[in-house]
Amino acid sequence: MSAAAGDAYLNTRVSVMASRLLDTDTVGKLSRLTLPELAERLTLPALLDDTLGSNAKSRAVEQALVSLLLIELAILIRPMSATGRALILKWGRKLALFNLTALLRSKLHNLDQTETLENLFELPPALRLPIPRQELFRAESAQELLRILEQTQYGLIARQAREVYEQRRDPFALEAAIDQRYYSEMTHTLMQFDSVSLQPLRRVLGALLDQVNLIWMLRFRFSYHLNPSETFFYLVPSFRLLHRERLLELVNIDNLEQLIAALPPPLDAELAGSRSLIEVQQRVAKLTAQEMHRVLAYSSSGVARALAYLILREREVRLLFSLVQGRLLELPDDLLDMGLELAEPHCPTTMPAAA
Repeated sequence: MSAAAGDAYLNTRVSVMASRLLDTDTVGKLSRLTLPELAERLTLPALLDDTLGSNAKSRAVEQALVSLLLIELAILIRPMSATGRALILKWGRKLALFNLTALLRSKLHNLDQTETLENLFELPPALRLPIPRQELFRAESAQELLRILEQTQYGLIARQAREVYEQRRDPFALEAAIDQRYYSEMTHTLMQFDSVSLQPLRRVLGALLDQVNLIWMLRFRFSYHLNPSETFFYLVPSFRLLHRERLLELVNIDNLEQLIAALPPPLDAELAGSRSLIEVQQRVAKLTAQEMHRVLAYSSSGVARALAYLILREREVRLLFSLVQGRLLELPDDLLDMGLELAEPHCPTTMPAAA
């Protein structure tokens, strides 16, 4: 298949998949269904299995939803060039890093091995950690586990995480270093594209990094009380709004309201009046989703549209899982609507507590 034919096929695939994304009205209708109705509507038979407890049902549903996302990812990368495939797979490897984080927490806090295994995602070979789980479990410490991974494609992430942890002995710093290196590698991979796809990809990843940086900055400064230099160390400058110079200015602001006012448009107007990290997180996620929809609608780059679609699909998976989890926990509808981003969160708490 020629490059032009491959891109045409990819764009067609993305358009078909994007047409099935759930809109806000549909999510609202789903939110009023019972568990049996959700099981039928979303094809989630685990919800009807009376032999499973609530936790087991929740875990089975999460794995089922993630598996659907991974099936779509596998379909989308088939017609891609090697460069496009590498970027999409790098994005998908965040799921392996979720598993890595769970394994590290198990080591650091002496958690039950069986329980930890039950909470790991089942992933295809191209995405999973390239070391057998039992070998990782046999590692005597978090540092040894990371050393084992240093000879794999996760080597840079593992090495930076180990070095940060050995310096600070702080589980938070360990996990933050993993996240920071993951997004740094994404930006490095993106720069290998030619001009046709580079600009739309910068738009997609830039919008995602704006969201990530803003949430991290607020959390690190106002919840974890890191100083400005520590906070900046864990950020990954964006291609769009929150670039390096702007982040250097923002991390020095000590007040939530003032920091929001100092944000560039449209973030300043869209986030004005936010009283908690939860409100900011919900609003900026909607802005990111709008940008992904614009790329889907107007870009001609197949790989950029595929990445935008997968980001939206992952968000949808999280919302559906929140819906099922809320029904399993028998949460009232008003709390469920907040979790599904159907209503503004109303938190009678200060910023640190809400975060």
